[in-house]
Amino acid sequence: MSTGPRTAPPEFLRALRSLRGVTLRPEVTLEEVPGPARIAPYTAALNAEVRTTRHDPEADELASGRFVILHDPAGQDAWEGTFRLVTLVRAVLEPEVGQDPLLAEVAWSWLSEALAEAEVDIRAAGGTVTRVLSQSFGALDERPELCELEMRASWTAADEDLAPHLRAWGELLCTVAGLPPLPEGVVALGRRH
Repeated sequence: MSTGPRTAPPEFLRALRSLRGVTLRPEVTLEEVPGPARIAPYTAALNAEVRTTRHDPEADELASGRFVILHDPAGQDAWEGTFRLVTLVRAVLEPEVGQDPLLAEVAWSWLSEALAEAEVDIRAAGGTVTRVLSQSFGALDERPELCELEMRASWTAADEDLAPHLRAWGELLCTVAGLPPLPEGVVALGRRH
């Protein structure tokens, strides 16, 4: 990630540097994009895609998302800190999964478990899980039923080491994409981003 403008505070620059060495599973591709303006004095963002085959534009996209870093040196009351992480995850699921009345609770538990496994200290976590079931009719009757899941979440990081937060978010992406977890003791050997 770029380190932002030269006037950025040292803690923001250290936070961005903490993300440089993060290695995610090989199915995940990250791309740096501009952070949102006007939400916080300092921002950065990453887009992600989870595909069946990395770097193959023809491979099926299993999930996508965005990881946004917000920093306000003065803090914000609602954040309960100075670093806020805002995330988005989207995936198309099997229609049977989408009809499960507990899908939202299960999807939120995937995030909670990923953050707990990363052993990060977070504050003021919140978010929404939305599912959209689509069934086509008439001239579009041949299209299969479709279930789309969208999770928006945010939380405050207790310190400027954001690497474990990005790894947890990467695990969430892979879970939503339907990838099986890596066996205990196995480490992903994907390229650094």
